[in-house]
Amino acid sequence: MSAQETRQTPQPHAKIHGHCDPRFSAVREAFEENFRERGELGAAVAVTVAGETVVDLWGGWADAARTRPWERDTVVNVWSTTKGPVALCAHILADRGLLDLDAPVASYWPEFAAAGKEKVLVRHLLSHRSGLCGLREPHTLEELYDWELTTARLAAMAPWWEPGTRSGYHALTYGFLVGEVVRRVSGLRPGAF
Repeated sequence: MSAQETRQTPQPHAKIHGHCDPRFSAVREAFEENFRERGELGAAVAVTVAGETVVDLWGGWADAARTRPWERDTVVNVWSTTKGPVALCAHILADRGLLDLDAPVASYWPEFAAAGKEKVLVRHLLSHRSGLCGLREPHTLEELYDWELTTARLAAMAPWWEPGTRSGYHALTYGFLVGEVVRRVSGLRPGAF
C-alpha cells in the first residue's frame, strides 16, 4: 500500500491527545474530522493566543505502518509555514486600502519594473504566477539571509515565463517578493508588521 493510499484510508479510532480550551472546540472537532473523514495518518496542531496555549492536540501515527504513535514531540518537516502569514500581511494592507492587488508591483517597488516586469501585478506574486520562482544566478544560503541583496536580485531579474500566463511554486522567493511589497507599503518587513 502506498503512502497516498494509507493517507486516504479512514482511521476511525485515532486517539487524540492534548488539550483544547472550550472556546476553541471547533478546532478540536476539525482535527478529529481529519482522521475520521479524511484518513489523516498523524498530525499535531497548537494555537497560542496572547501568549496562552489554547490548543495543543496530537494523534495518530508517526509512520505509514502505524507502529509508532504520534507523540507530543514527534519531529516532522515543516515547509512553507511563512507563506500564509506573509500573504495575510498583504491582504491586511489591501483591506485597509493601502495595497491594490491589481496594481503593478512596480507602483510600490519601482526597481521591480526592470527586465520586463513592469506589468507584473501584486496578485501575480500572491498566486505564484510572477515567473520569479527562483533566482537565475547562484545564491548561497548566506546570501539568502540578506534581505536587501535577495530582493535587489529579484527586482533586477527577468521572469522565467511571461507573468500571469503560468503558475510555478515560488518556494524560496515568495516571502521576499510579497514581503518586499509589504515593506514598501508599510515600512515594515512581514515579521514586524
